[in-house]
Amino acid sequence: MTPMLVELAVGDAYGACFEYAPAKFVAEHNTLRGYVPHPTHLEITPGAYTDDTQMTLAIAELLAERADWTPRTLADRFVEVFHRDPRAGYAGRFHAFLQETTSGTEFLRRIRPDSDKSGAAMRAAPIGLLPTTAEVLEHAAVQARVTHDTPSGIASAQAAALAVHYCHRKLGPVGETAGWVAELLGREWAEPWRGKVGSKGWMSVRAALTALTTSTKLSEMLKTCVAFTGDVDTVATIALAAASRSAEIEQDLPRNLVDGLEDGPYGRQYLEALDARLSAA
Repeated sequence: MTPMLVELAVGDAYGACFEYAPAKFVAEHNTLRGYVPHPTHLEITPGAYTDDTQMTLAIAELLAERADWTPRTLADRFVEVFHRDPRAGYAGRFHAFLQETTSGTEFLRRIRPDSDKSGAAMRAAPIGLLPTTAEVLEHAAVQARVTHDTPSGIASAQAAALAVHYCHRKLGPVGETAGWVAELLGREWAEPWRGKVGSKGWMSVRAALTALTTSTKLSEMLKTCVAFTGDVDTVATIALAAASRSAEIEQDLPRNLVDGLEDGPYGRQYLEALDARLSAA
């Protein structure tokens, strides 16, 4: 089985090829044959992951280290992972903010944590590995409040982490994941997603839950995530993270996508090693 961090990074990198691309381009190139250049975002190298995975690394590293789960610790790590490996993919204003910020203290002082977009949800997957539902809900909320201290921003992060937790702990059939999340967070989470995915966190998570609960293979799930169009790298990141923890889902990601994932200092081999540390912790 491919490690969770590798699978979500593949989802992120493959989805980045199609993020907000025209529907015709998506239909023609969403074949899983390889990473393709984005039609307009030429700064995204095919096979490179984006902010979704980079910020997930910050969460995973802290969990693996059993670090204090505080806004300051989280903000410090968000700044650190960005500056050690600057990359494209972040929203323009947040990218500029990170470039100008050198510490967690400065981050917390300057940030306006009023967003309801998908940033807190896209990085929440490792939190789902925690032992109890209560811990998952609390840890997801704490990290969300650093940047997305809104009801929707917090709930979407909790929903993304809960999906991983449900699959990891084998709490029921994968097809009932969305229903279980809805029991905890509200019935809207069980509603199937249709159409283009916008920038709001709840949109990405609901689309991911739909792909997760209607697919039996990772390859099928990845194509489904991208076929929605819109913010599909985030959808794929969230869905594949949860699916990677389920024995019900056939783990058939094409080798060309796994092998083609970037493998620099914080690439595939780093993700594999960190995944092992995270599992041990």
